[in-house]
Amino acid sequence: MSPTRRNFSACRTESKISKGFSWFYASIIIKRKERKMEDETGLWIEEKLLDRDTAVFEAGIKLGALYHQFIGTPVSTKTIEVLEAAIERSVSLQPWVNSVEVEIDMEKVRANENEFRYCELRGEMLDVKVAVRYENVEVHARVKYEEDMGYPLMRVEKLHIME
Repeated sequence: MSPTRRNFSACRTESKISKGFSWFYASIIIKRKERKMEDETGLWIEEKLLDRDTAVFEAGIKLGALYHQFIGTPVSTKTIEVLEAAIERSVSLQPWVNSVEVEIDMEKVRANENEFRYCELRGEMLDVKVAVRYENVEVHARVKYEEDMGYPLMRVEKLHIME
């Protein structure tokens, strides 16, 4: 088995599946610092990935992973704080995460509760900020529902290269 491919069941021996996935993503990034890219002439040129590229990629992966992992999770007004903390702790386990802040909109949860006094977590209820530091680059990214777009938009809010 090649070093960049790992048997999924082997990840379970680490006791946390997220560690196995983190190892997988880290190995791809580290081994692919150089890549080939085809330009308009059809010739292959070599381009190095910058630490900035990796930091932005990692921030996006964190937001995308948490969004697709937790959307649909049962939540009530009584369990919002517990779910916020669980999401924060889960994301903070991943490599290069400096900080995570999760806010679930209480009013939107209350408005969507069913007869059993809970609902499923939806993108419109989330406001998540994550800070990732890779080498000398720190990226602040966020997923927040944009009312005017009707969409939970993920974006980079700040990028800082440290000297």
